[in-house]
Amino acid sequence: MSIATAAQPARVPLVRTVLAGAVGNVMEWYDFGLFGFFAPTIAALFFPREDNLASLAGVFGVFATGFLMRPLGGILFGVLGDRLGRKHALELSVLLMALATTAIGLLPTYATIGPLAPILLTLMRLLQGLSVGGEYVGSMSFLVEHAPPGRRAYIGSWTSFTVVLGSLLASATAAVMTGCFSESQLGAWAWRMPFLAGSAFGALGLWLRIGVDESPHFLELKRTGGLAQNPVATAIRHDWKAILTTIGLAFLSSIGFYIPFVWLATWLSRINQPPLPESQVLTANTVALLALLVLTPFSAIVSDRIGRRPLFLASALGYAVLTYPTFLILAGGTFPRALAGGLIFAGVNGFYSGCMGATMVELFPTRTRYTGIAIGYNLAQAILGGTAAWAATMLIEWTGDNLAPAWYLTAAAVVAGLASLAIPVRHQRPLDESAAAGSAELHPIADSSSVLHQ
Repeated sequence: MSIATAAQPARVPLVRTVLAGAVGNVMEWYDFGLFGFFAPTIAALFFPREDNLASLAGVFGVFATGFLMRPLGGILFGVLGDRLGRKHALELSVLLMALATTAIGLLPTYATIGPLAPILLTLMRLLQGLSVGGEYVGSMSFLVEHAPPGRRAYIGSWTSFTVVLGSLLASATAAVMTGCFSESQLGAWAWRMPFLAGSAFGALGLWLRIGVDESPHFLELKRTGGLAQNPVATAIRHDWKAILTTIGLAFLSSIGFYIPFVWLATWLSRINQPPLPESQVLTANTVALLALLVLTPFSAIVSDRIGRRPLFLASALGYAVLTYPTFLILAGGTFPRALAGGLIFAGVNGFYSGCMGATMVELFPTRTRYTGIAIGYNLAQAILGGTAAWAATMLIEWTGDNLAPAWYLTAAAVVAGLASLAIPVRHQRPLDESAAAGSAELHPIADSSSVLHQ
């Protein structure tokens, strides 16, 4: 089924639509990134222990709890998005994240309220995870469904772009804070400032989203009566293959992102010998994220021309071959080595980051797209992304080998590479036509009318 309205000029300029769809990612990954970059400070304030690794494992455990809520958040916002519209779900998710982030910046520490402090911190992380579960997948669905033909990866890449931008802002903020304030000042009050500032992104995101149009594909499906009555059951029953492919691909966006660009900062400054000053680590990480930011839209343009599968394969192969040698470079413990290692990971990650959104959107039909992506992507993020920092830390604790996490990242790349072989070639086809064809491949006995309403 073709959607004529998708090719017509929208009432709201496409630039504002892209900004509205993607701005929430800036805030949400800024907040998630802050928690990772300030992990040593938060560990000392909320998990005071004599064992440094045990304290870090505790705070990374709280980091993981946010991810554990993502499948639930994905289902909640997925059903809202597939039943009531992408726009309304995204408005709610950005508001929830703003409230939870502001609350983290106001929390009392262990010294003030004792064991209640980590409990409250965990509760706020749960709310953040609930919000993130609907944000990224909702924004990619929203943007790709607004995209003109032949530009789905490029328009959709702004979801990945803003994820990296949020992480970049978090890394840059942490670098500035650690450079401008002493460790005692950070622990006393300065660590709170970046979390409180994050509420501004929430206000901006909500304002932008209130003023944009709903997805034309969703509106057409609603007009024709094709909305799924139970998106969760429908997605699991009819789109299980796409869900499994999404989980496999997400090995790169979970382990392949959080170990190199979030956890590695702690490894370089607190675990590796000789340790590198935290301000230098965060500066190198910021430069690497900036490089990834630049690469993302360019890889999307390439993907719109040659397809999604080649770029995912290139990224998986790059991680599999280069991860261990890159860790050897990083182990030197100098700023040039930290910068070189970060740039290598940025280059490898950049292959897939530009086409991630379009790839997942093209796997699912419109009626279950939000829910289906949310189930697969968030399940992988909860199991793999949320535990990546904790698993990397504990691998070192168990093996005594500071390079053990490199093999974990390599294994993730192998799984993602195998999953990328299942990506169908649909980049040259209209969105709803390709989704309907994908649904028909799964249900060859479906009649033509049911396929049209996919």
